[in-house]
Amino acid sequence: MDITYRYAEKKDAGLILYFVRELAVYEKLLDEVVATEESIEEWIFEKKKAEVIFVQADGKEVGYALFFHNFSTFLGRAGIYLEDLYVTPEYRGHGLGKALIKKLGSIAVERGCGRLEWSCLDWNTKSIEFYRSMGAKPMDEWTVYRVTGDALNELAK
Repeated sequence: MDITYRYAEKKDAGLILYFVRELAVYEKLLDEVVATEESIEEWIFEKKKAEVIFVQADGKEVGYALFFHNFSTFLGRAGIYLEDLYVTPEYRGHGLGKALIKKLGSIAVERGCGRLEWSCLDWNTKSIEFYRSMGAKPMDEWTVYRVTGDALNELAK
């Protein structure tokens, strides 16, 4: 299998949304997806708030990684936060997920970033084992907090 990568372009908004929905099905969170092709075009390609890399097998997009820069005040430099990593079921087990993470690691090093990080659902033991096998360490002492929807609107008042 010939593995290649390519950065997403605005015309790929529909494909990105397809992969987002597929990932949400896998994570049992499809009911939370409200993204549209238009919102993906706006936030990724017009406002440039995230980037997407596709992994291709024999020229066909079979997975993606969506990521953006964050910043560590302790390191005094940017990092890369991996928001989504997904490979279609029929292409799993061929090293494509690992290849995508390695590609992101390479991008982080090329850009002078201090770290690459992501979150993983607690029940996803297969992914947790996969991440640990690559040297990733869980940040057990940290808890993610989130404010969304009505609570976010109320906070903003």
